[in-house]
Order: sequence, then C-alpha cells, then structure tokens
Amino acid sequence: MQSIVCSVQVKAAVPGLHDNTGDLDRLQQALINTLADGRPLTVPYSCMTSIARKFRAAGFVGSALLNNLDDAWVVVDFFADRPAVIPGMALDLGTTHLEATLLNFQNGETLAEGNLENAQIAFGADILSRIHHATTARRQEKQLDPEFHDPGLEELQHVIISTINELAEMLASRAGIEASSIRALSVSGNTTMAHLFLGLDPYHICREPYIPLFNRAPIIDAGQLKLTINPVSPVWIMPSVGSYFGGDLVSGILASGMAQSDKTTMLIDVGTNAEVVLGNNEWLIACAGAAGPALEGGVARMGMRAGPGAIEFVSINPDNYEMEYRTIGDAHPKGICGSGLIDLVASLYLTRMIDIRGKFRDPDSEQDPARAAFMKEHLSKRDDGFCFVVTGIQNSDSQDEVVLEQIDLDAMIRSKAAMYAILTTLINQVGLEFSDLEEITVAGAFGRHINSQHAMTLGMLPDLPLSTYRAIGNSSLRGAEKVLLDDTARRDCERIVSSITYLELNVNQEFMIRFSGARFIPHTDPSLFPSVPLFDMVAS
Repeated sequence: MQSIVCSVQVKAAVPGLHDNTGDLDRLQQALINTLADGRPLTVPYSCMTSIARKFRAAGFVGSALLNNLDDAWVVVDFFADRPAVIPGMALDLGTTHLEATLLNFQNGETLAEGNLENAQIAFGADILSRIHHATTARRQEKQLDPEFHDPGLEELQHVIISTINELAEMLASRAGIEASSIRALSVSGNTTMAHLFLGLDPYHICREPYIPLFNRAPIIDAGQLKLTINPVSPVWIMPSVGSYFGGDLVSGILASGMAQSDKTTMLIDVGTNAEVVLGNNEWLIACAGAAGPALEGGVARMGMRAGPGAIEFVSINPDNYEMEYRTIGDAHPKGICGSGLIDLVASLYLTRMIDIRGKFRDPDSEQDPARAAFMKEHLSKRDDGFCFVVTGIQNSDSQDEVVLEQIDLDAMIRSKAAMYAILTTLINQVGLEFSDLEEITVAGAFGRHINSQHAMTLGMLPDLPLSTYRAIGNSSLRGAEKVLLDDTARRDCERIVSSITYLELNVNQEFMIRFSGARFIPHTDPSLFPSVPLFDMVAS
C-alpha cells in the first residue's frame, strides 16, 4: 500500500574527480535502486534546479518526495530531513456543496476538514442548467470548430476552481500550513461536475445517447488547472461509468467495501437522485432515479440540506402527544432536512394524524380528545388546505414558522415510493430477495441522520432488522481519501468501473408498476412491511 505521494530516503555517493555523474542523475539512480519496481523515474523540468540544489546542499543524503503515478515515479522535491507532514487534499465535488479533508501522507492522519457551497449555483441549482450555461454560445453559434471554447464553460470552470482554491486555503489555515504545501488532490464528483472542473465540453452528456467526453481522466498537474496547491501536485479524478453514473458513486462503492466482499450487499446514496448499487466482488449492478429532491430540500417548501438550523429529528409521543425536535448544531430552526422530514411524517402516521395516502386528517372529525387537541394546536387550515406547524405556533411572524404542507407530504410520498421502487426493481433484476442481503449501507447526510425504523414505517426502506443497515457518511469523500492513501484503491476503481452493469429505469416498465404500488404508507401490499401497523385507508 503506497500513497499517491511518497517520501523515500536516499543516500548517494558524494561526487568526486573519479565520479562525474550529474547531481540529478545521481539522485535518480539512487532512487531506482531503492524502489526497484521497474517503473521509469523522471524529474520535471520545472523542478530540476530546485531539487538539484537541495540534494547537493543536504550532502546527497535525505528524503526525496515522489509522485506515485500509475505507470511512473516523478521526483518533485527533496528534503534534508524526512518531513513529519506531507499534506494531501481529498475533495467531494458536489453539485451544491464541496466537502474536503486534508490528510497527512506520512501517517494518514486528518489535518483539517471543511466545506463550502458550490458557487456554480449562481448559474443553476441543477446539472442540466449548468450544462445549458456551459454550451450556450456553442448552440447559438452552431459551433463545430474543434478549437472553440465556450465562454460559459470557461466561466463555470473559473468559478469552481476559485471555490476549490478557497477551500484549500481554509483547510491549510486550519492545519497551520500554506496551501502551496498541499502535495496532491483527489476529486470525486458526478460526471458533469468532473467535466466542468476540467473545463471540458459537457454538451453530449444530456443528449441521446448520453455519451460524455471522457470517463477516465489522466492525472493532471495542479498548475495546469490554476490551483493554488503545489503546482506539481498530481490531481487524480475518480473515473465514471457514464453520463449518469459518476465518480462519486464509484467512490461510494470503494468506501463501502462491497466490491471487495464475497457477501452480497446494497449501497444507497441519496442526494439530488437516489443512486443504488447491488453486488459483491464478482458482480455489481446499479441504477439511479429521482427519489432525492423532497429529501434534499428541492421540493418541500421548508426543506433544506442537513446543516445548522435544519430540524434533523422529530418525535411525537403517541400516548400524551408531546412533540420534541432537534436542530443540527442546536441552532434556531430554519427548515427541515431529510431525516427530520422522515421522522415527522412517520410520527404523523403512527399517531394517526395522516392516513395511508399521506393526507392530513380533519381534527374536527377526531374522536380521541388528546389527539384532537394536539391536532387543533398544530394543524392550521390555510388556502391550500391543512398544514402541520412544527415551530412558531406562538409567534405571529410567519418567517419563524417551520411548517409541513400537504404539497410537501405529497412530494414525500412520491419520493419514498420512488426509493422503494428503485430498490425492489434492482433486487428483482438479479432474482434476489431483500432478506438475502447481508448489509444495506446508507451513505451521505441522508444515511448519517436517518432513523431507519421510521424509513421502514413509511415504506421507503425494506422491512429488515435494524442491524442490516449501516451508515457511512459522505462516501464520495471517503473514497477520495482512500485513493490518496492507497494505490491499491486506485486500481480497485478501474476494476469497479469495468465490472458494473447499469440498469436504465426511464424505460423500465417494472419500475413504473412498482412505483404506483408504493404510493401508500407503507405500501399497497402491507405484507411487505409486517412490523408497521396498518390503519384506515382514508382520513376520517
């Protein structure tokens, strides 16, 4: 196991009248003898003078810094003493947020971590809007010149490079180092984000037959991309499988360990889309579908990503109807994120305030006095029907309210139905049952905060023992960290890409049938969810 940047101890013979070997030749020969793996070893032109002077000043003894590329070693620096810290940056290049960690290549320790909003949001919150912006001039001018550079694409690349540089400066400051001392960058993102990062034309990504310009990018020097980290730092980009199966999902597979296991497991990653992978070390099958927007804040009016002020937990006691909620960072509530939304809707169902269609019940028709009192306090009749007021009941300022409207409930039911339909369609494709799975790994903020029991209550996740589910946090970032620290992980990425079968749901009739059947709580077939209580079909 070797990281993408390594320090190697060197001790070379001192030159003399009977040994006129050049300084860099002397260094290269000493390294070749030490490494002894047959790969070529080079020194970049931009580093030649600096390395030679440092090597001579150290008395031809010290620590060489090498970029460990796929097919070669590249000497990029020299130190008299072995450095205690050699920083590398792992980046999750998300559509809405960038998250990164700074790692020490010498011991794998995390030096700093942080995140920033993706400034490309100014040009569109979704991928299609950004592709449109990046190809506007090309489309308007009907450009076919292979040398043409669309100014919209250049603008998007400049913005994302600037944001990455800002994030690198932030992490470096927190670690007490200079950004220029960061020696490598690994990037994990969806296919479109990878194209925009490199300033490469995304035109065909969203046009049938949906073929990207590249799936595998070469290792690039940071200086070529105008990054503020060390200019000869290798930039390693996670390979993708196609337009809708990006390097972020390859990262997730790598981070989950499913491609190295002989046990059949499932990976679920919910963001703008729900991306699901099923398989083991012999085979992998994957698909993606639009099950994420209501959970990521893209549909619900009060919905938001998991961040400070987002309600992440809601509980309603079915005996005394006392409600509790918790926000991320204990901040003033600003909205509700996916986990809080799942908690709330499941609690409303279990306390019989919504029916199996996800419709609010009328408090005036409620026979239970305690439930009727709670409903009359929290259910407000407005122009568009009932809404459930989570916070701000006593406050006349509507800006202080966090409310769940019927339109939000309807979006939630569609999202949870799509999720379950995706899972059942995928597992049915290979002739398995959910009970055959050893583990279901749930990634992202969705997996970190979600209450699996409540997700099962809604019929979003299969009714399995809670021990089946494992949350792994930001799997895209975890995968990016792995490829920085382990060249075996980089080779595994290539094996993962070559072993995946992608199932297209847009033309899958089975998916549409299963989606229709899942648009009730928990399902039109309650036998699929034996642990979930079944209530009346319609609101009383």
